[in-house]
This record gives sequence, structure tokens and C-alpha cells, in this order.
Amino acid sequence: MPWRGIIHEYGELIDLPKTSPVITLLEGGTPLIPLPALGRMLGKEVTLYAKFEGLNPTGSFKDRGMTVAISEAAGRKAKSVICASTGNTAASAAAYAARSGIPCIVLIPQGKVAMGKLAGALAYGAKVLQIQGSFDDALTMVVQASQKLAIALVNSLNPYRLEGQKTAAFEICDALGKSPDWLCLPVGNAGNITSYWMGFKQYHQLKQTGLPKILGVQAEGAAPLVVGHPVEPETVATAIRIGKPARGEQALEAAQESEGGIIAVSDDCILDMQKSLASEGIWVEPASAAGLAGLAREVRENRLTVDGQTIVTVCTGHGLKDPDIITRRSPPIPILAPVLSDLEEALRG
Repeated sequence: MPWRGIIHEYGELIDLPKTSPVITLLEGGTPLIPLPALGRMLGKEVTLYAKFEGLNPTGSFKDRGMTVAISEAAGRKAKSVICASTGNTAASAAAYAARSGIPCIVLIPQGKVAMGKLAGALAYGAKVLQIQGSFDDALTMVVQASQKLAIALVNSLNPYRLEGQKTAAFEICDALGKSPDWLCLPVGNAGNITSYWMGFKQYHQLKQTGLPKILGVQAEGAAPLVVGHPVEPETVATAIRIGKPARGEQALEAAQESEGGIIAVSDDCILDMQKSLASEGIWVEPASAAGLAGLAREVRENRLTVDGQTIVTVCTGHGLKDPDIITRRSPPIPILAPVLSDLEEALRG
């Protein structure tokens, strides 16, 4: 049968009130793409895959959680929904709210959101407001607004978000027939690492698929879970530019329970891995490269050996969400006269 979206595909495993309508854009069902060249870089007989969540309807993994959160909000006749966002949540919330006919309000940190993401929120018709502060300041405000004004909060503090996001773990196990040995992924507000661990544990209980070790990776300039306290975040990886993760404690628990860990890597390391993924035909936004960048560094510095193992790296968002980083770092594109000789000369160069 054609793919019907995660609620239809995994509804019996998702905690959603039966009275909720299904608000879907046919999210999920994203590919698990082999990365043979990068796998060889990691070790002998390493089987490496990318779970490319950038192929969800709005270009990021957020759609998995949003279909469930907006369906629940619609079921209880919410008058509007609200979120704080570094960009991906904004676009996703706006799209699913538009689908449901519920007004959407988005708070973003001024000047800190990639234009590809902001454009999505605007295109879907959300009311977008900028605040003079960080994502963490925006999250505090939307929590307060949801409590005082009876607006439905759809950030990852909403448990229905995690119910949707955990389905990516189900899909990985369905594709491989078991869990991978390692799962590596970026960590920002920490809802995704929390939900993956939920999903793997639930599927293992039902189908004995095994459990992976989970490596969560933050950017060095936004690594509160590594340094052990909130920070003022700064990184080119805008999707994980968060200084006080809402699900921080649960993320640390997931890493510890899985016998994995949470580490931080530099922006240069993240951008280098973005290029490496593109060399295998997968263009991701910078944050999406953080997970594999962290794993590769651990292997390179002999803190981890993955020979003979199966690894999945979660690529959370498409490169089109944040294209400016590529164009800014690329050399100028040559301009030629419309004559063959100029083309020949350029090709020789």
C-alpha cells in the first residue's frame, strides 16, 4: 500500500487520543541511504547509513512530531498553537497548523534563524514574531503564553511531539531487521535523542530488535550537556544553537542507558562533514552533519572502534533549509562570454 504517514502506519504504537483527527502531510517513510565511502573511512567492514529526515514534507524531522502534536491539538479544539523555534519547528508547526486550519504563532530569536526556514514559516501563513534574545528566551515566553492564554504549545516539551518522533526508530529497525549497533545524531533541544531512545526501547520490547548505543553530538559553541550548565549559544549549526535544552536530563539518560554518550565538535568539523556527506550525494543543513562528525572524530582519535558494525547517522534537515553557509564559503562562480573558446579555457583551468 502507498505510505500513509506515521499515524496510520504506526498508530497502535503512538499514544494519541482515539478521538483526534489525523492531520498528516504523509510524513515519515524516509530512506535509509547507504554511505559506503564514509563507512570505509570509519573502519573495516563498517556498514553506514544515513536516515535522511530532510526528505520529510517541510524538510526536517520535526514533521514526525508535529503531525501527532497538531492532531492532538485539533482533537481538543485548540484555537491556536504556538512554538519557539530556531527554524525547523517553525516551518513544521506552520505547515501542519495550516493543514488543520488552526492559526499558528511562532517566536524566533532575532537574526538567528536561517532564511530557508523562516521563509517556510511565512509561506505557510504563521504569525512570526522576533524577540531580542535567544531561543531559550523565546521558549520561556511561549511556555508562559501557553499557560496564561490557553494556546496549545507544540515545542518538544509537548509529549505528543516525542510520540511522533520515536517512529523514526521503528523505521530503522524495519529496514535493517534489527537496531543498528550505533546511532549518531545532533543534539539541540534534545527531544530527538530522547524520542529515538523511546522508540528503540519500545520496538525491542515488542519485537526483540536489540538496542543501539547512541552518540549525541552538540556544537562546541552550544554544548550545555557537555559542559554541564546552560550557555549563551553560538554556532553555524543554527538548528542546534540552543543553550538550555528542554529535554536535557532525558537526553543524558538516553546516552547513559544506551552505553553511548554526548560529545561536542567544532563548527569546522561539522562543516567538513557536511561536505563529506555531499560527496556521497546527500546535502544536509550543517546541524545534520554533527552526529557523524562526532562519531568520525571519536574513531579518528582512537576513543572508539566500530569495525564490522552497523551505524546509522540521523540527518535531521535538508541542505535547502540553510543554503547560505554553502554560498558564503564557496569561491565566486566564473562568468563566461557565450562563446565556446571561453568555455574551453575555463575547463582547462
